[in-house]
Amino acid sequence: MTTSAGQIWDWHSAYPAPAKLNLFLHVVGRRTDGYHLLQTLFRFLGHGDRLRFAPRADGAIHLATPLPGVPPESDLTVRAARLLQAASACRKGVEISIEKQLPMGGGLGGGSSDAATVLLALNHLWQLGLPRQQLQEIGLQLGADVPVFIFGRNAFAEGVGETLQAVDLPARWYLVLEPPLAVATAAVFAAPELKRDSLPISVEQWQPGFGSNDLETVAAARYPVIAEHLASLSAFAPARMSGSGACVFAEFESREQAEAALRRIPAKLRAWVAAGLAAHPLRELASE
Repeated sequence: MTTSAGQIWDWHSAYPAPAKLNLFLHVVGRRTDGYHLLQTLFRFLGHGDRLRFAPRADGAIHLATPLPGVPPESDLTVRAARLLQAASACRKGVEISIEKQLPMGGGLGGGSSDAATVLLALNHLWQLGLPRQQLQEIGLQLGADVPVFIFGRNAFAEGVGETLQAVDLPARWYLVLEPPLAVATAAVFAAPELKRDSLPISVEQWQPGFGSNDLETVAAARYPVIAEHLASLSAFAPARMSGSGACVFAEFESREQAEAALRRIPAKLRAWVAAGLAAHPLRELASE
């Protein structure tokens, strides 16, 4: 099982589930069913979780590494595998192991990225041959951020996050800070003070550094530790929150600049540096 790039992906492989950043995130309206209409720019990072898979002959889906407080039946990876089984009438089973690096409730898309990696990897390992668009539709049933990881390109997103247009981004490095809390996304979106009327733009109007994160003001007010991390990072470069938080990031032109800033971040703060990726590492596992 080899891709055109020469990378072998098989049952012995560790499959990456990269983090994402929202380079901007505007709330441009709200549907009658309560879902918010968004515009955002997704960027993948060279840092994230890793998943391993082992075949099972009994058709069962088993999570070998359950998260504390999350019943395996509710885990997005288990749900993704079962949806893929149902969509393809596949009777094969799998044991899933996750090496977690990304925080829960961090705004980096950890759970969504894990689910997308399950869909991409098992579509490949089970030799199902489902096209990318169908995998994205399955992913959307799990969450609005799942499709972009299957889409596999840095993307300008609209709607609830499912309408995607590929964007070529310059090579950049990112310093990310992880505040020690999990943000409840639903609570941030439900806040009465949330700005919901940002003016829409076209993908052609987007430029690096454009916009803001409309969720940041709400999250930082409700979780002062986010505001503290933003202030710490703003000493080195413009800082922004990703998603609904809690993680915050700053962009740098080189690894050296990012790592120089990292060395000056207080030791008590959890922080790391990663490169911005041009594409998802597993993009070639799905056909068009």
